[in-house]
Amino acid sequence: MKLGIETLWEDRKRILGMPISFTKYYLSKDRLFMQHGFFNMHMEEIVLYRVTDISLRVTLWQRIFGVGTVLIHSSDKSTPHLEIKSIRDPMVVKELLHKNVEEMKQQRGVRVNEFLDDGPNAHDPCMDIV
Repeated sequence: MKLGIETLWEDRKRILGMPISFTKYYLSKDRLFMQHGFFNMHMEEIVLYRVTDISLRVTLWQRIFGVGTVLIHSSDKSTPHLEIKSIRDPMVVKELLHKNVEEMKQQRGVRVNEFLDDGPNAHDPCMDIV
């Protein structure tokens, strides 16, 4: 609750498994925040209904120290990609994010159209000549 809003999850970027960095992550019901810096603080924010993909990356060293990285891709102009680096329980965080992203999309009535590429000979309806 340090941002003045109710947070569902928060953590810090961990170094050797310990939360000793100046990068903090917060998840509220409708937004994801990343705050970093000591003297000069910088904060990024992604509205959850703009998230298009969530993935997980856990390197060998991260597995040893019990952390992982959640990668977020969004349609946000200022932050199209965000890495929640070296956090505890990355799979739990990924699933919490997924759940809240889907809830926000349903509340806002957001539909996502995906374009599938079937290779170089695929028919593109946008290229039809009338």
